Order: sequence, then structure tokens, then C-alpha cells
Amino acid sequence: MARIHPDGWRELEAAGAAAREIATLAAFEATLPDDYTVYHAVHWTTVEQGHSIYGEVSFAIVNRAGAVLLVEQMSGLLDETPEGLVKRYPGRRFSVPVRIGRSLQVLGRKLAERIRPDSAELEYLLYCPDYTVREPASAGLAAERIVDATRREGLAACIEAILGPGSDHPVADSVHRFLRDIIQLEPDVSALVGQARSLVNRVSGGLAHWARQLDMQPFRLRVTGTAGSGKTQLALAELRAAIEAGRRVLYVCYNRPLADHIRAIAPPGGQVCTFHMLCDQCLRAHGTIPDFTVEDAFERLVRDAAAIEPGPDFLFDTVIVDEGQDFPEAWRDQVFRHARPDARMIWLEDPLQNLYGREPVALPGWVGLRAEGNYRSPRAIVRMLAELLPEGARPEARSPFERGEVDFVVYGSEEALEARVREAVRLCFAAGYRREDTALITFRGREHSRLLGRESLGRVSLRGFTGRYDLFGSPEYSPGELLVESVYRFKGQSAPAVILAEVDFDVLDDRTLRKLFVGATRAMMKLVVVLTPRARAVLEARGVA
Repeated sequence: MARIHPDGWRELEAAGAAAREIATLAAFEATLPDDYTVYHAVHWTTVEQGHSIYGEVSFAIVNRAGAVLLVEQMSGLLDETPEGLVKRYPGRRFSVPVRIGRSLQVLGRKLAERIRPDSAELEYLLYCPDYTVREPASAGLAAERIVDATRREGLAACIEAILGPGSDHPVADSVHRFLRDIIQLEPDVSALVGQARSLVNRVSGGLAHWARQLDMQPFRLRVTGTAGSGKTQLALAELRAAIEAGRRVLYVCYNRPLADHIRAIAPPGGQVCTFHMLCDQCLRAHGTIPDFTVEDAFERLVRDAAAIEPGPDFLFDTVIVDEGQDFPEAWRDQVFRHARPDARMIWLEDPLQNLYGREPVALPGWVGLRAEGNYRSPRAIVRMLAELLPEGARPEARSPFERGEVDFVVYGSEEALEARVREAVRLCFAAGYRREDTALITFRGREHSRLLGRESLGRVSLRGFTGRYDLFGSPEYSPGELLVESVYRFKGQSAPAVILAEVDFDVLDDRTLRKLFVGATRAMMKLVVVLTPRARAVLEARGVA
């Protein structure tokens, strides 16, 4: 049975071409022997002769020797022209041979640069399961490298004939690292753990690639990146690389929901926790059980942990701090005590997601890297937010999705809030988003929200943080179908559809703008803003509502 990377594809529910590619993955897993590894959903951007080129290849299949076969799947109909096969989409068309040739050229060059002085074979195959090529001689590709509808059942046999199983070779490890690191097959953070996982794949120019190519001793890197720029993907890549190298790695963030999700998708072997969880674990290792029932439990937790010198079990070779904008200087110093003197250290932050008004911490002597492109949120949403931000703080819209659905629902009073939120939920459900695809995010904190703590909205039950922790310091959640969270706790996460509710302000000051930015950039496809008339008026005056 072939190995498929990344995993999670079985849980995806898709339509159209995506569904056809998932079906092809299932066929690869069932029909190819374990001599082969299949990488899927491979995307990249590169710069060639001053132009930005976007390319795509459906699958990259590697045998034991490290030989690579690029499989381009073209679902649906094709046109046969004198220049070769052509694929048409609404408003555009492209040459299939040119696209495949470009893929071979770009990936071949990058692979050669990565693994030299070794070399690896790079082959190609066109798979068009819905179309029969009438004139293979004029297709622009070698006939034996085309598997059309008449040869669909022989796809696996054709792959084996081209690649062969190969014999174990040292270059194979380099090829696999290239496909994992350069082609960035890292799962993005989703709204719910184990559900609605989105595969965000970037190559060449991706943050996780370039940040890790820097060479310094000791390695001290501060990444200031906007929402959706790939900071969490960088953290995952660092986790994986450290674990594969046998290094002890610590990942620390601020929000518990983010830590829980990273722990679920990160490879086993690393320490993933929030800052408060780290303090809790240190105290327990020294025989002290924190009391979370007292009023100032977390202040005591931090203070007591700071008085303890970390033992050998709490010293690490790699330390990653995520959501660094939420860490005060005292927390910075406390985390850094867990790093060995020669540890590899990365600090990830986004000033626009600083919702607690904390001053940026000083990291003297560290190398800084800025990442200003948002790849997660649709370009329409990012451009809308950019209109509200000062010139130097505007993120770049880099998502492959040009349009994003944005709806505004106005509620005139607190009594009318529930009805309007229910309308927003119906808008998402009517657009085809499931309960597990949708997150209800409140603009307010727990003390002032009318949504947090509710059990349901009409017939839709809500799943939310109760505000209580169990004896082990874990948050307790109410049972329900639709996730409801505050904008504070939902930082670092995302959902296909986001309802940003209880939005109320009469002045768009810095703190309000940051909250609006965080809430809106959680949306991957659809955003519904439930807001008061005065907030709507402020946004309309800025030309964005």
C-alpha cells in the first residue's frame, strides 16, 4: 500500500475536481505497492524572468530510489488544438504541455539545487480520467505519458512501468525532505480539532522554507508576520525537523485552543503547551499541585513557577514561541530559561493581533524577518481590512481566492441580537457550510457577551468554553454542534465560515481595529459580520461596508 502525504485527505468532503483528486488518492493507496510515496496538493509560486508564475501539479510520486513522477490530473473536458491539449476555465485557458513543461523545469531546477551533487530522476504523466484523447500524436506530449479515460484502470500499472520500485538509495531521503520542506505540506490551523482540516501548500517563497534557510549561530529568529502568512506552518516545520534530528523541542503559545490543535497535528515527540501549561508542568514535576480554584490562580501559577529552576527534563534544544505579541517581558524571560545555551530559538508574532495592549518585547541581537502576505483569507477580505489600516501596516492579499463572501447583518438592540445572529447562521448553512465548518466568534469578552455561555441559538446547540477548568487545569466545554468563542480565544485558528457577532463601536480606534482584523481574518471563505447601526456607519464612512 502506497504512503500518502499529507494525511487528512480521507476526512475531506469535496466536490468537483477536488473530489476527483481525492478519489485518485484512494486509488493510489489501494493499487500502488509500498515502494511508492505519494505527495498531493502541491502548489508553488516562483519568480521567473521578472514575472510571477503560478504552477500546480496534482501529485508527486517517489519510489525507493528517490525518482519522482509528476502526475498532472485534468478532470473534465479538454480541447485538442494544433498547439496541443488545452484546458479551458471560465474566462481563461492554458496549454497543458506548457504547464507540465514549466512544472518540470521549475521543480527540476529547485530539486537539483537542493540535493546536489547528487541527482534524481524527474518524469511526468498526464492523467485525464474524463476525456479520451483522439489524436495522441498532436497532443504535445508523448503518447505513452498520457493516461486518458480509455486507460484509466491502468493508471497504477503505468506509474510502475515508468518509475519502477527502485532500490533504497541515500538520495531518496533528500528528495523526501525537499518535498516536505520546499513544497510545504503543512496542515493549516482549523476551527475544530480533527475536523475541517484545510491543506495549505506553498513552495518557494513560503515562510516555512525561507525562514529555515537562514544560517546563524546561535539561531535566533524573530518573525513578524500578518495573519495567514504561515507562522504556524513554520512552527510545524521546525517541530518536525527537530524531532527528526533527535532534538528536544518546546512549542509555547498563549491560547489553549491553539496549543490543543497543534498538539493534535504535530508529530509525536515534542513538547506543545501554552505558557501557563508549561508553568503548571514545572510545578507538578517539583511536587507542587497548583490550586486553580483560588481567585488569582494563574498569577500564583506564574509566580511559583518562576521561583523554580528548570530541571534537565525541562531544558530544550529548540524553543518556539508562537503568539509572541501576547507575551510580556517576564514571560519571555521565563520561557527562555528552558532553552539550552546553543538552542535554536524562533519567536513568532503579529502586532495586529495584539489584543491585550502589551508592549513589544525586546529581543536584542535577534535577526528579524517580516512576512506581510495573507495566504489564508480571500483577497476581498484582506483588501477590505487594508482600507482600514495605516499605509505601513497593510497586509498583502496572497490567497488564491480572489473573491470572498462578506455579509453584514445589522442588529438594532440587544434584544434583537439573537434573531440577527440566527439569521447569520442561516446564511452560512444556506451557502452549504456545515456546523463543523462554521465558527461563531463574538467581538466581546466573556464578561460582556450575550452569546458566550448560551446553550443554543434556536435549534442549533452551541459548544463553548464554560469558563471553568478541571483539576488538571484543562478548560471545560459545553456539549454542542456550533463552536462559539471570543475573538480573544480564537486567535491563531480559522474556519471556512466565520460569524463575527456583537460588533459594536462608534470610533475605530487602534484596539477596535485590531479586534476587527483578528476576527475577520479567521475566515477562509465566508465572513458574516453582525454589527450595530453605529458600527456599520463607521465602516461605511471608511468605504468598506
